[in-house]
Amino acid sequence: MRILHISDLHLGKVIHGVSLLENADQPVWAERFLALADQLRPQAVVISGDVYDRGSPSGAAVALLSHLIEGLAERDISVLLSAGNHDSGQRLAFARDILAKQKVHIAGTVERELCHVTLRDEYGPVHFWLMPYVFPAAVAQVLGDDTIRDYDTAVRRLLEIQGINRSERNVIVAHQNVTARGAEVPRGGSESTVGGVGQVDYTAFDAFDYAALGHIHAAYPVGREAVRYAGSPLCYHFNETRQPAKGPVLVELGPKGTPPRIETLTIPPLHPMREMRGAYEELRERELSGNARGEYLRLVITDQPLTPEISDFFQSLAEQRGSILMDRTSEYRRFTEDITGTDTQAIRGKTLEELFADFYTDRAGGNEPETQDLALLHEAGELLRNSPPAVGKRDAVDPEITAALLQYLMGQEGAEK
Repeated sequence: MRILHISDLHLGKVIHGVSLLENADQPVWAERFLALADQLRPQAVVISGDVYDRGSPSGAAVALLSHLIEGLAERDISVLLSAGNHDSGQRLAFARDILAKQKVHIAGTVERELCHVTLRDEYGPVHFWLMPYVFPAAVAQVLGDDTIRDYDTAVRRLLEIQGINRSERNVIVAHQNVTARGAEVPRGGSESTVGGVGQVDYTAFDAFDYAALGHIHAAYPVGREAVRYAGSPLCYHFNETRQPAKGPVLVELGPKGTPPRIETLTIPPLHPMREMRGAYEELRERELSGNARGEYLRLVITDQPLTPEISDFFQSLAEQRGSILMDRTSEYRRFTEDITGTDTQAIRGKTLEELFADFYTDRAGGNEPETQDLALLHEAGELLRNSPPAVGKRDAVDPEITAALLQYLMGQEGAEK
């Protein structure tokens, strides 16, 4: 049996103010996926959750999912879909009984008996088990067992009562943070809150010939080859450009007892995402000599502050090539190096507000801080000056403590706003 496994579509995703729906990234991906289905002719497509980017999706996001599912149904391809933590399970599973008659099977919320569907090929039945994102409290309520307190126990207890026939082939479609003995891979920026939360060990899926996982945006196996994340179809954060190739995953199930054949395929994005990082002059020459077009770009200058002139140059170059410069920053830290270096005494008598103004101006390419920024740091300064170690020091503060505070405040995403 040939299966295409996808996950984490996040339809309606917006990155740095750019809608991947309105800018055609997700619609084009959907058309290319349907073309791939025409080429491969799978018997089933499994979608492992986070279909939408938020629980209340836009009308355009709903229309795109409808188009994708209708396209698969027209091709007589079964669709098996489990809700993720970003989805509203009840909304997603609307009219599921009617859709099931069209070979579209959706599991929106956790129930005592998991939604399961049996398909057949020349080797016999394949049982698909659809498990929406599991919260321990929800499973405890469904099973009437208040001893269930963690995700791993919740998943195992739920699967234990399903009556799975291990002598036949079984596939689970799940959306969880699955790990191998607690080891996790580095997360992308769009999934940074996943780490350490809700871990389920891969051995919970030992009864299944293939575990089609969603939740993590990288594509990789967990514990064994047949327990696998498909990853998101597109990069949803610049950190994700460092991940291995993303799905869809082509799975071919043979007779019971034989390992499935698994291959990660790629669908080229409409707008590739790329980070430009380096010293200004080297980066300038490299980008001028290149000819990449139609990209989503992030600029990171490493050897000097990001001045308006530098920003404008790369912005103009991107526009000329039909690209979008989504983000720009500098990793240069001259100010904090001065604070902790030989010039410490020169600034020891400055107030926190004065230090902040200097630091902000240095980081912002010569632009002075605005009134609301100074007000925020004044409040922080009052807290620091009135803390027990600072009592009696009047307006002066320890420069190393000040540097650490400034690094924290300016290092937070969007803190300068």
